[in-house]
Amino acid sequence: MIQAPEHSDRPNPESAYRPPAPKPQARPLKPLALLRTLKRNPLECWATPHFEQPIVAGGLPIGHVLLVHEPGAIRRVLLDNAANYRKDRLQRRVLSAGLNDGLLSAEGEQWRLQRRVLAPMFARRTVMDFTPAMMAAAEALIDRWSALGDCATIDAAAEMAMVTLDVVERTIFSDGFGSDAEAIRMAMATYFNTIGKISPLDILGVPDFVPRLSRFRVRSTLNFFESEVDRVISNRRRILAEQPRQAPNDLLTHLLGALDTDSGESLTEAEVRSNILTFIAAGHETTANTLSWALFLLSQSREWRERVEAEVDRELTGSADAGIADRLTETRAVIEETVRLYPPISAISRVALDDDALNGEAVRPGSLIVISPYVLHRHRRLWDRPDVFDPGRFLGNASATVDRFAYLPFGAGPRKCIGSAFALQEATLMLAVIVKNFNFQMRPGHAVWPSLRVTLRPANGLPMIIGKRSPGERSSNDVSHHELAARCMMDS
Repeated sequence: MIQAPEHSDRPNPESAYRPPAPKPQARPLKPLALLRTLKRNPLECWATPHFEQPIVAGGLPIGHVLLVHEPGAIRRVLLDNAANYRKDRLQRRVLSAGLNDGLLSAEGEQWRLQRRVLAPMFARRTVMDFTPAMMAAAEALIDRWSALGDCATIDAAAEMAMVTLDVVERTIFSDGFGSDAEAIRMAMATYFNTIGKISPLDILGVPDFVPRLSRFRVRSTLNFFESEVDRVISNRRRILAEQPRQAPNDLLTHLLGALDTDSGESLTEAEVRSNILTFIAAGHETTANTLSWALFLLSQSREWRERVEAEVDRELTGSADAGIADRLTETRAVIEETVRLYPPISAISRVALDDDALNGEAVRPGSLIVISPYVLHRHRRLWDRPDVFDPGRFLGNASATVDRFAYLPFGAGPRKCIGSAFALQEATLMLAVIVKNFNFQMRPGHAVWPSLRVTLRPANGLPMIIGKRSPGERSSNDVSHHELAARCMMDS
């Protein structure tokens, strides 16, 4: 078990907050009940044995399935013997909706070439250079919220989707989408809601040529995305050809000009399009959800909200330099704990190519290995008080006790999310700027519940009451977050 050492950063156990999560089933569901629950909310399928045992066999109606939540076995699947485990058909089916030529779903040499080409774009130095663009998006959000006045109610989930889309626009194609940002956001929501619904036909292994209703529903959304991306690529290629010095120094320019250092090859047009769609879809959606959950968790924890307030008041003074995110250690710990409780990756699945053994369990060719970061991050054998919101796990000496393969918010091994540093920096900066400038509290009476649709989002949005925060103001002062909500409800 990852023990919690004596540490001044740990909260008082009596004040620890347990955020909303489905209660595990008493035992694994039978096939028909499993299919129904997968369609409604896959997060509700997990049973108590999954959170207590390192490996559980079975779970799907067909085939040999191992649900693996033991760090050593996970390391073998994702790193030490990764060549024996490839992405399974179901996972590739979900990712194939417009992303089949991109880094997420490519395999073999196509994946290796893309990884080599794209890796420099997400190196630490490059990511730090995007700090001004991220801060500009955050300041634009603050201006928009400030214009609403005190006691305004916002949907924080929708707002976080908008601001992370703004970051995408400023860093990937800084000359703009050309379309209304709200139309992009709504199309993105439709896209994830549609592809995230697991079809019983896919679970039962019905061949791909049999039509799925979800594919027809997502087609128009993908057509919209592809036409937008094609137009942006065409405009940028024209600028690069006619006025190369005028081309913005953003990810799209790097992507179009990047060459593989080994072969000298560049990406094909289809690969460029798929990777841009991947950056928009995966990067924007997952970071938006992370920020939504972080705001919710801080709205429920006065202790950690006050700690973040003190940090941002101290560190966010004047213009932000490229290394500011590294100094926001408590804010970043909140983000790291947020993605432990509500990880952006819902499941990592692989199919075995040859015989193997995982923690004493036999693996045969065709065995499906499923790793759920959500279950792993709440496993009773691996975490102390796993259901409690405790960012102190990621501060000081406590962080050293976290097993690398017990914490997988962005995966692990060769296929770890290439944009993880970008996402962590963006989320840290955005949360810091919001906390510095606003009090916020959940609208009374709204029930928050996690819903899994490829990514893990708050079902039915996240309505919050916001009000301007004065510099140095603490939650325990006259205008606390809870008092803000009470005052605003009386005013209405």
